[in-house]
Amino acid sequence: MKLKNFNNLIGLLLFFFCSPLFSEEKIDIWKNKKASDTETPKKEEQNVQDNNLTSSQTIKTLDEIQIQDGSSIEMNEQKVYGIYEPANYNFNLNMWSKTKAEDLRSSLKRLEKIELSKSSNEILEAILLSFSYPPKGMTDKEFVNLKVNWLIQNDRVELVESFLKQNKEFDSKSKAVQYLVDKNIASGNIKQGCEKIKFIDENIKDAYLEKFKIYCLVFNKKKPDAQLLLDLLREQNQSSKFYDDKIDFLLGVSEKTSNKINEKNLLNFYLSSVTIPNFNYEPSAKTKPEIWKYLNAANLVKLADASDKQKLKELEVAANNDKLDKKKIFEIYKQVPFSLSTLINAKNSYQSLNESDARALIYQKYLLSESNDSKIDYLFLLEELFKKANLVNVYSKFLSDKIEEIGIENLPQDYQEAAKARVVSDEDLLLGKVKYNDKIIHQSKILKYYLEGENKKKIQKDIDKIFKKISKNKKYFISAKDLALADSLLADGYILPSNFRYNDLSEKYEVPKNLLQLIDNDQKAFLALKIVEIIGEDEPYQLDPETIYFVTNLLNKMNLVTIRNKVLNSALPLRT
Repeated sequence: MKLKNFNNLIGLLLFFFCSPLFSEEKIDIWKNKKASDTETPKKEEQNVQDNNLTSSQTIKTLDEIQIQDGSSIEMNEQKVYGIYEPANYNFNLNMWSKTKAEDLRSSLKRLEKIELSKSSNEILEAILLSFSYPPKGMTDKEFVNLKVNWLIQNDRVELVESFLKQNKEFDSKSKAVQYLVDKNIASGNIKQGCEKIKFIDENIKDAYLEKFKIYCLVFNKKKPDAQLLLDLLREQNQSSKFYDDKIDFLLGVSEKTSNKINEKNLLNFYLSSVTIPNFNYEPSAKTKPEIWKYLNAANLVKLADASDKQKLKELEVAANNDKLDKKKIFEIYKQVPFSLSTLINAKNSYQSLNESDARALIYQKYLLSESNDSKIDYLFLLEELFKKANLVNVYSKFLSDKIEEIGIENLPQDYQEAAKARVVSDEDLLLGKVKYNDKIIHQSKILKYYLEGENKKKIQKDIDKIFKKISKNKKYFISAKDLALADSLLADGYILPSNFRYNDLSEKYEVPKNLLQLIDNDQKAFLALKIVEIIGEDEPYQLDPETIYFVTNLLNKMNLVTIRNKVLNSALPLRT
């Protein structure tokens, strides 16, 4: 019994003496927890980069961790918006973190003034639409608006819809939805336009979209539902006198509607066209582009009086500015009346006519011609008349199509070369298939690694074989394009022969210092944007060899492999 009490006493003494140690261990645990929490965002960010970003992501950064009585953690929420996973293009969520907002704004303003090539646009799309935080000095709101505005300005319908699907809530969402709605109204496809209503949720308070939603209910014969929403819209003072008049008429509430045509927006104009009997509208230079598109789609552009020279001239200018379907002009030309003698002597009589009538006369004469000699003669004469009036855009595609219909081989020898130069060809067709030439490094089958995904071991063997063969040719000149390929091979882990002095050869090509500085500052996205400016209107294969080298060199230094491969695949291969 005494031994038992003695043991209890010893136990209590040990507990009291050791309790500070337990307490110290507890503090250490919290310290470790604090350190672990601080590292969490980095791990989370890495996980985000490794997985596809299929929706708007909220990245929680632990800017401050305060462990007080309740061990509370204060967090700042920051959202990222986009379409593409940044890792797909060798970017990350912080791709803009070292770039000033003003630098991004200035670069985009410069790019707006350039008609970018297909490759430049594709690279720019990858840069802008990858999920990322905004640059320094730019809010989330401005950054997402910048992305949405670019999509709309470049008329990227499918990408706008993809952006809406992947980013549930963002500023300017109503603008993006209205763009989709108006695109479908303009194309005369109301059914598809109404399907875009799914993107409108309770968070969007937009009168225009609510009005369209109500019209869609009417269109789909759900009038009671339309009436309920209309009453609610009116209670909120979001409707208008014009809209009420049109919807009441469509709902059957009133038997008459105003014949006034409202051009304030596309929805109002559309409602005018479907509610006014014998709708007749004459567009002008002030008519909005979206209304022109709807007029084209609904076949509402008509010239009641083909002898109205002024009106015809206005329509020709509209077609030249891509507002009116160019085919409409040639349809109108067929309606212009000419006497038989005028048609017979067209080559002489056209010179005494008004410019529009002259073009109409020669076009009709072309239609009446039977021989290919005569047809091409009138087509070239008509081209001169369009050039004289600065309306080449109306005619160039038409001329190309007609030459292809006739067939260059069916034309007189004297016309064939000129006719061939006027055929508008698709750029992809011009590139042709790759033809490997192992006598030139940058055209050799080493390129199969970049073009066809050839096995790496096989490519290394080709490198050894081709470089050895070329080194024996004392007259061979190592070009800037060869160096662009060599630099990329080294960056990808390949081994070049020791007698190929890449460092010595590359010294004569100077890479712009301002761009090298972007690498030093770890400004990946901004460097890629500067490269878009450099490529600009050209495709990479159209750049001079020195530019191709320093562009690929910069991309290699920043490990922007995906963009680099795009440049290589265009710039280096020999194509047939």
